[in-house]
Amino acid sequence: MISGFKRLAARGAFRSAVVLACAATLAPVPAGAFNILDPFNLFGPSEAEKAAAELPDPVRYEVTINVSPEVEGLDDILEAASSLKADEDEPVSGSLGLLAKAKNDRRRLVAALYENARYDGLVTIRIEGRDIAELAPDASFDTSRPVPVTIDVNPGPLFEIGTVRLSANGVPIDPARYELTPGSSADSTRILQIENRIVEDLRNEGRPFVAVTRRDVVADSATQRLDVGIELSPGGVVPFGQTYVTGNERVDPGFIAFMTGIRPGDTYSTADLDKARERLRKLNVFSTATIKASDAQAPDGTLPLQVTVAERPRRVFGAGATFSNTEGAGANTYWEHRNLFGRAESLRLEGSVSRIGANEISDTGRKTDGFDYKASAVFRKPGVLGPDSVYVGSITALTEQPLAYDRQSIAISNGVEYAIDDQQKLVVSVVAEYEKIGDYLGEDEFLLGSVPVTYTYDGRDNELNPTKGFLAKLYAEPTYEIENGTPFIKARGDVSAYLSLDERDRFILAGRVGYGVIAGADLDDIPNDRRFYAGGGGSVRGYVFQSIGPYYPSFALPGTDPDFVDTPIGGLSVFEASAELRFNVTDKIQVVPFVDAGTVGDDFAPDFGELKIGAGVGARYLTGFGPIRVDVGIPLDPGPRDGSFQIYAGIGQAF
Repeated sequence: MISGFKRLAARGAFRSAVVLACAATLAPVPAGAFNILDPFNLFGPSEAEKAAAELPDPVRYEVTINVSPEVEGLDDILEAASSLKADEDEPVSGSLGLLAKAKNDRRRLVAALYENARYDGLVTIRIEGRDIAELAPDASFDTSRPVPVTIDVNPGPLFEIGTVRLSANGVPIDPARYELTPGSSADSTRILQIENRIVEDLRNEGRPFVAVTRRDVVADSATQRLDVGIELSPGGVVPFGQTYVTGNERVDPGFIAFMTGIRPGDTYSTADLDKARERLRKLNVFSTATIKASDAQAPDGTLPLQVTVAERPRRVFGAGATFSNTEGAGANTYWEHRNLFGRAESLRLEGSVSRIGANEISDTGRKTDGFDYKASAVFRKPGVLGPDSVYVGSITALTEQPLAYDRQSIAISNGVEYAIDDQQKLVVSVVAEYEKIGDYLGEDEFLLGSVPVTYTYDGRDNELNPTKGFLAKLYAEPTYEIENGTPFIKARGDVSAYLSLDERDRFILAGRVGYGVIAGADLDDIPNDRRFYAGGGGSVRGYVFQSIGPYYPSFALPGTDPDFVDTPIGGLSVFEASAELRFNVTDKIQVVPFVDAGTVGDDFAPDFGELKIGAGVGARYLTGFGPIRVDVGIPLDPGPRDGSFQIYAGIGQAF
């Protein structure tokens, strides 16, 4: 609560009381227990029902909310703010419990009016027709039936900002920078947020001891304006000092201090503290990591830092399984050492097998021999080019049989991931790969050297479940095929955007578009796995993986492999687009209708005359570690290798 907002007396015209503290008064919602076997409470009584059964002297009630004069949308806001309305189906304990809940609800509703810049509003709550302001604490009601509760709200006029006075002991603060100007919105929450932004900006200028020393906010009923005065003590600019590390067991404390990215003498900044905390989290060796600046300066004038960590187990083992209605079953297992040499170096060994039973469960694919296998070893070493960089070295061997080809490969990669800033990331690698690929013409061998480069800009508000912003990814892979002396470059760009259609983020419009091209060589000279394909869960849902694009041959030619009749050959260009409407049915359940489209061409420009469209609907169960996703896609123009539908499941949104 913000105690600095005060009730002020009249000065010329009558000035009404303003207690913006009410704007921050929200009752916490109790968290129900999570049953992993029954997360949706499909069986047995809910936690609320159990609590109601144990409640002494349960009293039920009925609520009516009247807003007069009517203001568009305000009735929905007040209803959402009312705990009486939200909990109408849950009884309270006795008449005293109902009276206490009603009095608390009045404060919530007044706060909701302040949050909407209505400071002369009036909220009257009556129980059985009696105003709660006039009821004695021991008042009783007829509890033989649901007790009638009436909430009458006169919202009053809409206020706007009047005069603004910001003072910080000589440090200039421009109200216009924070849109705190005469005539602007006077919402209470907005004013509190602006004050917090001012304090945070001063801290990020190197002033750790900034404080609000005086706050005068007055609502003038005569002019319907809110006058705002805020005085701050900014304090001086202070540099960071020595970093002290505690709690570490096997991780080098000097390395921990280095990975914070904060050096003695750097100007104090809360943003730098947040970045340092995030860097330590990404090391994946700590279960907790806290960074706190000292409450007082050291004798040399610097501000020491205290880093406290708790290490996770060094070794971890895991396994998983997958299933597809066209690709069969799969299983994978991995072992990882998180801290090989004391500086968060990790080694991960992983193996997987897939396409188990693929020939038996689907007649839309092609005949394959055996399963797919993959084994890899990945070594990561953070901090090679500063705290925001990671060296990644890997060796991968696989044998796979997707729709378009058979492939055996072994690849060695060395590269660096570098975080340019909070939103930009660059990955550069050098890759050497030997592969043997079979298609309708038989088998061929390739020896490839490439330098894949990926640039990512992530402007989303949430990585796992975004509601606004956009994500852009640019990829380029110049490659030289040594066996045949063929140079070529593969490039692709993808952009995803997100837009919330309402203030409560119940309706989210999400879109994605991607375009890729291969230049420098003809299609026949490009290894099959480097060509473009479309179709599948990460492309055009409803279609089998790789099923969109040119097909060849239509019948078995002499000297060709008959298993590859009517299979895609890939292309030199690809275009993909997707649109989703993510609708929150409840706080946990999301329904997602979607439309995807894609095409593959044998030239720089995709063949839009062969554009394939898929549509369907999905469901999301929103959890703390990301949405659990299930999509059912239908191909609107199925090809010879497509079934009537496809099912996709995973963690996270489709894009």
